Amino acid sequence: MQLSVNGNDIFVATGGKPFDPALPAVVMIHGAGFDHSTWALHSRWFAHHGYSVLAPDLPGHGRSGGKALPTISDMADWTADLLDAAKAPKAKLVGHSMGSLVALETAARHPAKVSGLSLIGTAASMTVVPDLLKAAEANDPAAIDMVSIWGLGFKAELGGSLAPGLWMHQGAQRVLQQTRPGVLYNDLNACNSYQNALAAAAQVKVPATFILGERDMMTPAKAGKTLAAATPNARTIVVPGAGHMIMTEAPDELLAALRQ
Repeated sequence: MQLSVNGNDIFVATGGKPFDPALPAVVMIHGAGFDHSTWALHSRWFAHHGYSVLAPDLPGHGRSGGKALPTISDMADWTADLLDAAKAPKAKLVGHSMGSLVALETAARHPAKVSGLSLIGTAASMTVVPDLLKAAEANDPAAIDMVSIWGLGFKAELGGSLAPGLWMHQGAQRVLQQTRPGVLYNDLNACNSYQNALAAAAQVKVPATFILGERDMMTPAKAGKTLAAATPNARTIVVPGAGHMIMTEAPDELLAALRQ
C-alpha cells in the first residue's frame, strides 16, 4: 500500500493482507541499501496469523519517494511518523542490521509507540570498513560485491538457497544494484556514525530479542551479545552457521525466533 509520511509517498508491504490498525502491529525495517523484499516470507506469516504488518521501503529506497534519511535518529523519528500515518498506536519493531539500530533508537526516543523489539544481525557498534565506505561513496559496484560476500555465510557459497533455482548472492546483488546512487553510502555512513546504541539499549522498557548469526562477519555475534547485555529484559538467540543475511540463509529458524 501507499502512505504519505512527512509529505513523501511511501511504499509499504503488508504481507498480502490489508493493514488493520485494530490488530497488533509489526513493523519490519530493512537494512542498508535494501527494501521491503527483505521480509517477503516473514511479513506474510505475521499478516496471516493475527497481526497487521508494515514493511516499508525507507525514504529514497525501493518504491518510496523522498531522500534517504542521513542518520539513525532521523530514521527512528520517521518510523514513529510512519505509525502515525498508518493510525497504529504502537507496534513490535523488527529490524535487520541498520534497521535494528533504527528499531532500537525508536524504542528509546518513542517508548509509547513500541511494544517489543526483535533485533537481527545487530551490534553495539556497527563500524563499516573504510574500503566498503569509500567504494559505496563512489558508487563503485565493488561495494555491492563486498556487502553480498561479507553479508552471506558459508552456506551461500554452496548454493544452499531454499528457493529452487535461486542463488543467494545474486539475489542480494540484484536488490542492491537497483538502489539509487548514493543511498547505500548514505545508509552505511549512518551506521558507521551512530554511537548511541548502548545508551539507547539501557532505555528500552519492552521485551527485546536479539537474533544473531553464528558466522556473521559484518556484525559478529560477540558484538550483538554486548548490546544484548546492556538491554533490560533481553534474550539472545544465535542461529547456527548463519551469516549476516539470516532472512535468506535461515528463514525458518528466523521465523521461529520471531514467533517466540
